[in-house]
Amino acid sequence: MSVAAMEYGMEESRIETIEKMLSAEPDDLFLRYALAMELRKADRLDESLAAFVTLIDDDPPHVPAFFMAAQLLAGTGDVARARQFLVDGIRHAGIQGKQHAAAEMTELLATLPADDG
Repeated sequence: MSVAAMEYGMEESRIETIEKMLSAEPDDLFLRYALAMELRKADRLDESLAAFVTLIDDDPPHVPAFFMAAQLLAGTGDVARARQFLVDGIRHAGIQGKQHAAAEMTELLATLPADDG
């Protein structure tokens, strides 16, 4: 078995483990974020983005999810959506007093091209 295949299997195993844990505790913020991150590692980007968006839709929104969603979208070339997640995330970070997160998102925003083309 190749190293890539073994790593894929480990990622899938971690995803399955987290999903089982979430079935018992569906509102666990740490587990939901961990699932989104593991899906991203497994290159299941649509599922990962959807998981980050559910965290963003929480009240209050989970600020790190804005950064991760933006990073994922920027990596796929969807700069306009990435930019919007960052702008929204910076605003929510300010509301929640998470200045370090706001600074990280501001830095990432500054690195994005002015437009998608």
